[in-house]
Amino acid sequence: MLKFISHNFDGMDGVEIYPIISLLLFFIVFVTMLIIVIKMPKNRIDEISQLPLDKDTNSKENNHE
Repeated sequence: MLKFISHNFDGMDGVEIYPIISLLLFFIVFVTMLIIVIKMPKNRIDEISQLPLDKDTNSKENNHE
């Protein structure tokens, strides 16, 4: 399948930089999110983890029904 895609890019100059840019972008976003989660306070993580289970708070604040 890669042959069907790669022959479209043979005539383009500088196309080999795009996979490198996408890998760097993914790595930067992943590391940034990892740092944010590691630095997040424990009580905030507990609060966020209980959101799907907390029906009373959700129904009082978001009464869209």
